[in-house]
Amino acid sequence: MTTSPVIIDDTTLRDGEQTAGVVFSRREKIAIARMLDAIGVGEIECGIPAMGSEEQSSIRALVDLGLSARLITWNRALVPEIKASIACGVQAVDISLSVSDQMIVHKLHKSRDDVKEQLKIALGFAKQHDLYVSVGGEDASRADLSFLVELMKITRAMGGDRFRFCDTLGIMDPFTTFDKVTFLRKAVPEVDIEVHTHNDLGMATANAIAGVRAGAKFVNTTINGLGERAGNAALEEVVMGLKHACGIETGVETHRFREMSLFVAKASHRPLSVSKPVVGSRVFAHESGLHADGVIKDPRNYEGFDPAEVGLTRSIVVGKHSGTGGLIERYRSRGIVIGRKQADHLLELTRAMSCKRKRDLTNCELIAIYLGEEALPKAA
Repeated sequence: MTTSPVIIDDTTLRDGEQTAGVVFSRREKIAIARMLDAIGVGEIECGIPAMGSEEQSSIRALVDLGLSARLITWNRALVPEIKASIACGVQAVDISLSVSDQMIVHKLHKSRDDVKEQLKIALGFAKQHDLYVSVGGEDASRADLSFLVELMKITRAMGGDRFRFCDTLGIMDPFTTFDKVTFLRKAVPEVDIEVHTHNDLGMATANAIAGVRAGAKFVNTTINGLGERAGNAALEEVVMGLKHACGIETGVETHRFREMSLFVAKASHRPLSVSKPVVGSRVFAHESGLHADGVIKDPRNYEGFDPAEVGLTRSIVVGKHSGTGGLIERYRSRGIVIGRKQADHLLELTRAMSCKRKRDLTNCELIAIYLGEEALPKAA
């Protein structure tokens, strides 16, 4: 395990809230910010001041918390929006520009020169006010790399602090992400790179990790992968992926991940899937005979990391695919000791009931089978 200089910039309160239909109350925003800060997230993208007075008031409330994490706001690269951020009391801003020819021509109806001039004006104003500045390259994944290098060189020359490489449409794959971030790191090594990835093709986490492996120092995440359309790279997946797949320790404490995920799921009205990677209630549930037997002997046989790392516990499920070892363990956990021969008999009964009810069995059902009751609980 190595300690990486990578910094998590969590944008649950900005891009996460941009999930269609999601609105966080001020109390929920404060709670989320405090949780992120408590586990060691280095930066929190906390809102969009240009949205108006209510948003600005919420951002000021977050500033007043005095968190250890740096608070950063999202802005278009426009002086009035940067002024609104300054009025909120933040010391860091992201100034976003569309950087692909597709968006420059067909959304803005402008030219590359117009974009460069807009960057110079906005960045110059922000640095005059001693702000930490991330230059956000909207749709950077579809932009010409030579143009991105030009923008990064302007960023460097004018004192900008980093460049945000955005896969705005979520169309990248990890290999291309790695190649493009590597190219930009070598072209302008003085400017830190941040990766901002979307999940439209299901590769946001992989792309985020690929960006870090290529040298990105900052990575955007959201709790539960909330975000526009299919969402962003999930905080819990990125942190655990870096740790266990790459051997990179981010310094983020992970034992509260399940608690945080449940809170945000409730606040966003976006329930967690039971199989949600890292934090789903059943990602450490084992049913099949082979797997259950292996986990009982040594959890490392079928678990990549200890469930306690993320605030979960493992469970042995009894259902259609269970074996005698799992059944014996499940009964043992309820204080009932059975032998192998008895387990073989009970296994036939439990499998039959599982098939009939199309699910695994509850403790009450298992005890009823053990006691040989005729009046078993009715199927829902």
